[in-house]
Amino acid sequence: MTRRPGTRLTWPGSLFARLMLILLVGIVAAQAMSYALVMHERAMASRDMMLSNLEKDIASAIAILDRLPAGERAAWLPLLDRSNYRYQLDAGLAGPGAGNEVAERVGASLAHAVDSRYRLAVNGVAGDPGRVQVHVVLGDGAPLTIDLRASSMPVSRWLPALLLLQLALLAGCAFLAVRIATQPLRQLANAADALGPDLKGTALPENGPTEVARAAAAFNAMQKRIEGYLAERTQILASISHDLQTPITRMRLRTELMDDEAQSAKLQHDLDEMAALVREALAYARSLHGASEKPCRTDLDALLDSLRCDYEDAGQTIKVRGLVGQTVMSRPLALRRILTNLFDNALKFGHDVELTVQIQPNQDIELCVLDRGPGIPESELEAVMQPFYRLENSRNRSTGGTGLGLAIAQQLASSMNARLSLSNRPGGGLAARLVMPAPGR
Repeated sequence: MTRRPGTRLTWPGSLFARLMLILLVGIVAAQAMSYALVMHERAMASRDMMLSNLEKDIASAIAILDRLPAGERAAWLPLLDRSNYRYQLDAGLAGPGAGNEVAERVGASLAHAVDSRYRLAVNGVAGDPGRVQVHVVLGDGAPLTIDLRASSMPVSRWLPALLLLQLALLAGCAFLAVRIATQPLRQLANAADALGPDLKGTALPENGPTEVARAAAAFNAMQKRIEGYLAERTQILASISHDLQTPITRMRLRTELMDDEAQSAKLQHDLDEMAALVREALAYARSLHGASEKPCRTDLDALLDSLRCDYEDAGQTIKVRGLVGQTVMSRPLALRRILTNLFDNALKFGHDVELTVQIQPNQDIELCVLDRGPGIPESELEAVMQPFYRLENSRNRSTGGTGLGLAIAQQLASSMNARLSLSNRPGGGLAARLVMPAPGR
């Protein structure tokens, strides 16, 4: 999750990353709060323990020093010193008596522990909030100062490592839990992506947790229902298109027996259009099952050259630029039909038709059919891929066609796991790009 100057912080794109981010932030925050509370509790416990021991120890030390001769007291000081406070035979340092929490607590604790015949004063040391000095006047009037530094219980060296290990363990458990929770979604997305134009995909395993099993069963049932609806629609379209050929043939024979040649010619023209429409509709119905053709090793350069020669024999010129340079796994019949439809459109609505072959940086193969014609309005580039869609301006009905050529090409491209797109060329004309996956993908 990166943030550039002037942009707002955004969520990660995947559900896995979002859940992991939320759980990790929560775990780290909980660990930090736990550590802070433990350290605070240790500090309070250490201070209470220090004050408890301080009362008895200092009271005993003062009594001992008071009974010793003044000349012997200095020799006893090292024996009475402790790790966090020491004794000195002087007046010490002056400082604030109020406002220092440690000084107030030490003073309150020693007030009832030290014999009342000793004058006692407690003050903090300026610039060091954890340092306190206790001033005592012994029985002979000699000053005694106890220099005390508040300290906390030391933290074990292994504690930070243990907390980090605990954090790593929790993060690992969170990673595993999120992965298990999102795995069914990935499987569902992969199954949906694997559906071809004929909607024949691999059924999801209906196992795992109850919710996952129910979702998989619902997806499999939906896939079967849609597959059945599509098969029924395709069968109806294919049957109608096939059955129409018989009455069209009978009508064609009857027109040949008509005496009025002008009317006969008009009816023959209409029947020709109907026959072309039936053939295209039947081809479109069959293209919905384009995945039925088995992929095979194909020499694309030879296939493209064969298409060029076919059009050249028919008196049409198509230039081919570029080479693939290798054989690939493809469906040659489907690919030939796609390119034929694109060539026919380019020759019908434009001129200077050429085919360019390029290998993209990711090794995908791009076949681009280019023409110099009126092009297609930008707002209708996607719509012309729909069956029976016709443009009313530059590519109108007077030029012929059924409106199924691009729809058939789109269906066949999808069955090959390829991408077909249209775009207008600078200076006029249309570019139809067919991008085929790299060999081996």
